[in-house]
Amino acid sequence: MTAARTDEDDIQALAKGGRTNVLGFLLRLAARIPFLFIAGRLYGPEALGRFAYALLIVEFVAQLASLGLRRGLAELLSRDDRPHSHIIADAMLAAIAAAALGAAFLIAVPQIMFPNSAINGLDRFLPLVIFTIVATDIALAALAYRFDIASTVRARAIVEPWTISIAAGALYFYSARDGLILSYVVSLIAAMLFALWPLWRSYGLPWGWIPSPTRSYAVARRNLPLAAADAAEWGSRRLDLAILGLFASPAVVGIYYVAQQVASLPQKLKSSFDPILGPVITRNLQSRNYGEIARQVGQVGFWIIAAQAGIALALGIPGEAVMGLVGPEFVGGTGALAFLLAAEVAAATAVVSESALVYMARHRNLLISIGMLAVQALVSVGLIMMIPQLPIKSSYEGLYQAAAVACGLMLSLGIGSLIKARFLGRLLGHSISIWRRALVLGVLAAAVLGMAIVSVPARLEWVELVIGIPAILGLYGWIIWRWGFGPEDRILFKKAPDPNGS
Repeated sequence: MTAARTDEDDIQALAKGGRTNVLGFLLRLAARIPFLFIAGRLYGPEALGRFAYALLIVEFVAQLASLGLRRGLAELLSRDDRPHSHIIADAMLAAIAAAALGAAFLIAVPQIMFPNSAINGLDRFLPLVIFTIVATDIALAALAYRFDIASTVRARAIVEPWTISIAAGALYFYSARDGLILSYVVSLIAAMLFALWPLWRSYGLPWGWIPSPTRSYAVARRNLPLAAADAAEWGSRRLDLAILGLFASPAVVGIYYVAQQVASLPQKLKSSFDPILGPVITRNLQSRNYGEIARQVGQVGFWIIAAQAGIALALGIPGEAVMGLVGPEFVGGTGALAFLLAAEVAAATAVVSESALVYMARHRNLLISIGMLAVQALVSVGLIMMIPQLPIKSSYEGLYQAAAVACGLMLSLGIGSLIKARFLGRLLGHSISIWRRALVLGVLAAAVLGMAIVSVPARLEWVELVIGIPAILGLYGWIIWRWGFGPEDRILFKKAPDPNGS
């Protein structure tokens, strides 16, 4: 008989997931840089813009087709007494059916994916990758329910990014126009295989399972509010690109996409905590242990925001050198990069708060998310409309538009964080404490050091990258460790003792 999990067990599980996610971030960073370098230097900003917009549409439909099961699967597995493999099969069937509808729509109307360019070759059939995205998401969510985060790191941080980097370089010699999209397809198939294999080893095949449209429909219907909230949160990270695509050229969209890819690296730190937080929160909700939920949300929120602030400083202060790695024409996206990195820090509180809100008040959480999307759209378009009134060269307008949509994202995410944290605190009857004074001290000290480092002559930009980034992270990390971390935070860096004494 398995012993009941304690609050300390949950914190240890969260800490273990955090350690694995930090490793995953470093691996993802190491793989993402070669891809951006290859894409920028070989394919150029215009091809990148076409690639980015097609992915925007396909991944949005895939997000809807996942039916919120990246987080909702944990609740299904914890509440249902049927074999877990059967529950996963029902969820997979529901999501695949939704993926079929989405893929059929995009195949019928491919102009939605390629509004500013001709449709050639197999472009029309790109939506078929929706099936691989959905299957991978559900498989990794099921593995995370059993606290297997290593499989997520392997598939998402090693296999997928390294495959797309290698394939993009190789396929350029096959087609400079389609190489990026083809490499994307190859990477998704590879990631799916590395997600399904450990799923089979962990849960086995669903022997005795009989497909039931009624059960799968019930899964979809129950998770619709969560799916909509996921789509709203995901959309808040892509609405900026969609708005920019309506006003700017494909080349500017390509430059913004690179800034977005660099800024999205720290985003993975918080999004990969969702599958770990889900089981922990659902168990405490069943026992009405609201105080512990508030403590766990605050604990993980601090870990995430501390890591993201450090990463934002390390990548944002030497931003010109970082963007210049991809190509000299991408340096103009430095302003957008700074706003996007700040947006990731601003969003951290909302994301961890939402980990509990999706179970306690999913409909009201959805309304808040939709409201923040409206705020983002209004602010972004409003800022873009003001640009022609500025005393700048017309050739720079596109880059200012890129910075404007990034600023709109940052403001809307910051407002959403304040609202969701206060709302969750009221539901739990306990305040959500995430911010600590050491964060301010660490940011100020790292900023002063960073500004001194980037004052080196332009021909020594390698100093900003090779010395500056580690120095900024090192000083910031030392301050957070010394004055920000308490005993419970330090378990993030300690392995839990083996219960078997081995």
